[in-house]
Amino acid sequence: MKLTSILATGLVLVSTLSAFAQADKPDTWLHGSSAIGEPKYPEGFTHFDYVNVDAPKGGTVRMSAMGSFDTFNPILPKGEVAGGVGLLYETLMTPSLDEVLTDYGLLAEAMKFPADYSSVTFRMNPDAKWHDGEPVKVSDVIWSFNKLVELNPDRAQYYHNVTGVAETAPGEVTFTFDQPGNRELPKILGQLMVLPQHWWEGTDAKGKKRDIGASTLEPPLGSGPYELASFDAGRTVTYKRVENYWGKDHPTQIGTNNFDEYRVEYFLDLNVAFEAFKGDQFDWWMENTARRWATAYDFPAVKDGRVVQELFPQDYNSNGYIVGYIPNQRRAIFQDERVREALNYAFDFEELSKTLFYGQYQRLNSYFYGLPFASSGLPEGEELEILQSLGDKIPQRVFTEPYTNPVSGDASKLRANLRTALGLLQEAGYTLEGNRLVDANGTQLSFEILLNGPTNEPVATNLVTNLNQIGIAATLRTVDSPQYINRLRSFDYDVIYSGWGQTFSPGNEQRFFFGSTSKDEPGSQNYAGIADPGVDALIDKIIYADDRETLEAATKALDRVLLAQHNIVPSYGLRNTRSARWDRFSRPENLPEFSSGFPSIWWYDEAKAAKVGQ
Repeated sequence: MKLTSILATGLVLVSTLSAFAQADKPDTWLHGSSAIGEPKYPEGFTHFDYVNVDAPKGGTVRMSAMGSFDTFNPILPKGEVAGGVGLLYETLMTPSLDEVLTDYGLLAEAMKFPADYSSVTFRMNPDAKWHDGEPVKVSDVIWSFNKLVELNPDRAQYYHNVTGVAETAPGEVTFTFDQPGNRELPKILGQLMVLPQHWWEGTDAKGKKRDIGASTLEPPLGSGPYELASFDAGRTVTYKRVENYWGKDHPTQIGTNNFDEYRVEYFLDLNVAFEAFKGDQFDWWMENTARRWATAYDFPAVKDGRVVQELFPQDYNSNGYIVGYIPNQRRAIFQDERVREALNYAFDFEELSKTLFYGQYQRLNSYFYGLPFASSGLPEGEELEILQSLGDKIPQRVFTEPYTNPVSGDASKLRANLRTALGLLQEAGYTLEGNRLVDANGTQLSFEILLNGPTNEPVATNLVTNLNQIGIAATLRTVDSPQYINRLRSFDYDVIYSGWGQTFSPGNEQRFFFGSTSKDEPGSQNYAGIADPGVDALIDKIIYADDRETLEAATKALDRVLLAQHNIVPSYGLRNTRSARWDRFSRPENLPEFSSGFPSIWWYDEAKAAKVGQ
């Protein structure tokens, strides 16, 4: 799958399943690849069904972001990349939003792969151009890939099985793999962001040679629908639509990129950002606080209809996730599974649901919440066979104990859960001495929960209070985004509130979520510090699954094992985007099934804007 990361403006989905569906077409040039046998749109299609082909071009859309930015270099694992940089660049293939996990050619007009999935070849689109008029070449693809894996450890893990890339015919680039059977690799390579080699290896206006290995605030050269217009470092960045964009008549781009200007405003505090939204300093707000959604939308612009609240379930129709409190197993105190499990007994979701959440959330019980890969009950069928094949590499209780979260909600249930937590901690070698839980050396069990901003503070405070009741000296520390990101990348934390996003295509990315090889890679998303042979074996079974059924069974098995290891205290989730917007925009009558499409397929509505205020 393709991840939400510095390399993209949002979550784009790919599918191992599509490789399964088109396995009967080896070495055939494909204009698109779909999870349903054939792409919905045939070769030569003119546009996606969900767009308005007559959407007017014009106006400005103003988005918001938290923190700041210090670079326009999109591939480095360090620094904070400016929001919207993905608008400048394109990938070899691009998704549709009304199909599950389907991609069509963009910079590459077609792709093909052999029956054993030992390589993939892309045929470049001869119309593709950089903004300076130079063609996008095979050499750009090769250079971009090599620099990406050289400079970014996450991407090196992601493309671990790629052993070479070369121009194998005029206008054709082939990636070769170290072994056959990795059905996802052809797809994820189609999502490679391509950068202009000639620009990055050139010199700037002062004659200084550019360095792709360093951060930069020099406006970069792109091939996408927008170019950088202006910026105030760390505060705001503005992109303008490229009038002579090479792809404006490409079937995947018709009816999209309708705004003349795309602006991102930065804020350091979420409450300040909301007040700025209320003051019409930007257009679109995605609500992340239940209390605010329930109580704070009584300001005049909502009452008189200038601001519209709307839920969008489409954004969650094809993805899943888990979020929660993640103990860092690189710390000795969290290497004992019983300590990690005890933390979950101190999390009182039911009380929080009544007092803070207004009943809007569900408790999460899977790493693949919302997807068909979520485990439940006891294993059976092929999932059971996969688990049995791993012997003592996995917790044996996965065969006898379905995973369930503790249930609290009143004082009696919470006391019982805290007694269970204390029992687990005593089994792990801790003793309650007065109001202090100490180890054999008399040292109190203590740790810090690191938060990125104040949003989660009330929830984390509840957890800390409960942990304090059983003698644990847990504390909270809230830091700004730059400090949080730096500490995250260097694994400098005890516990964080974070998680992992998932799609219908679990595959190679599981290695740098949970694989041993990513445990010590700075910047990896193995936040928990997992290094477990059973987990590694299950990840391989997912990556090299022969069919849909095996993929699903292996992923459920991985989910079950990760839950049994108590690598996270699962928190809560919602299957809707809660949004509010200043009513200056219109959209297609029928939104695509798998995205709200804002702002890519929406447009500025002059008549609405006149009523609301330009």
